[in-house]
Amino acid sequence: MITSVYIPFMQNKTLSIHKIVPAIGLLLALGACSPGHSDHSGHESHDHEPHAHQPVAEDDHGDEGLILLSPVQLEKLEVAAETVSPGEFSEIVKVSGEISAMPGSEGAVAARQAGIVKLAPGISAGVTVAAGRAVATVSAKGMSGGDPNEAARVAYNAAKRELDRVTPLHKEGIVSTRDYNAALQRVEETRAAMGAGAAGGSTTATAPVGGVITSVDVVDGQYVDAGQTIASISSNNALTLRADLPESAVGRLDGISGARFRTAYSEDVIDVVASGGRMLSKPTVSSASGGYIPVYFSIPRGDGNMINGSYCEVYLLGSPRNGVLTVAEAAVSEQQGRYFVYVEKSLGHYEKRPVEIGQTDGTRREVLSGLQPGERVVCKGMTFVRLAETSGVVPEGHSHSH
Repeated sequence: MITSVYIPFMQNKTLSIHKIVPAIGLLLALGACSPGHSDHSGHESHDHEPHAHQPVAEDDHGDEGLILLSPVQLEKLEVAAETVSPGEFSEIVKVSGEISAMPGSEGAVAARQAGIVKLAPGISAGVTVAAGRAVATVSAKGMSGGDPNEAARVAYNAAKRELDRVTPLHKEGIVSTRDYNAALQRVEETRAAMGAGAAGGSTTATAPVGGVITSVDVVDGQYVDAGQTIASISSNNALTLRADLPESAVGRLDGISGARFRTAYSEDVIDVVASGGRMLSKPTVSSASGGYIPVYFSIPRGDGNMINGSYCEVYLLGSPRNGVLTVAEAAVSEQQGRYFVYVEKSLGHYEKRPVEIGQTDGTRREVLSGLQPGERVVCKGMTFVRLAETSGVVPEGHSHSH
């Protein structure tokens, strides 16, 4: 009788409760032996389909010490194994990093004058705009103290009339060149003070880059100063991944060829090169700051699941080594400071095996000892195999009572 069930968790892996609870029920339902199965004679009174796996011995004693799962359990729990073999494995350096926007891929829509802002129709966060599209207008009309653009326009018109008056007189020699140049200078000064919106009393704020509006920082009718941000835009260009290599690992600098990274909000490990990114330039010691050497990569924004400014775990890939035995990260189980894998002896028959592990490249783990090439290791559904082990469930037809 099973009195307790321990629900294990893999290293770097979290299973949602909607997967664990049905798994426990399935193991208990399929693994519980009926009264008619208390001994080997009970098999004679039931008509069972033969098991899909091959027995490891001539009788059930050959299953002792193994974790057993029936074909139904294998299918329901989606347990799968892979054959391990030596292959290429890159040395890695695990560091921290940050995702940021590429220079020129973000822009701010700024007010070109002080005044009251009015957003253009359809402008809101999440809207895609083209470069140069009008985002808002800013006007100083009706404000207390008068419209500074109107005053500038009046000064410009006066200076322009004075220049028109002295120009023919200067040609006749009645007005000196000095007075003519002073009138011309006054026109230029008032034209500059008048600004781009003086002709109509308002200015238009446009998108400096094409992309998605990530924030609108004002509301209709709000007063803004000249230069104040009205909205922010992020283009669909690539992002930058900065990996901070400690100065103590400077010897690995020349061998860095790529990187994999994982954000704090996702379990997925993304390969920079495989996703279409690249190293921006070879890092140098001269760029070190605060005890770290920054290594920069260009990464595509993808479907928008990478957040600008987020921190991440980075695996810098170094020189590759051949003939290295590795298993998937999902195959390794950590228990009380020791590491184990589950070796498939035959279909549905699993052996818990202690292993000594080495480095990880973010997706695969180096195995230093405990496995031989050609052995098969559970790479998917390992937690459910471990659950079957700790719960003591024996699949139907494998009772050891004699």
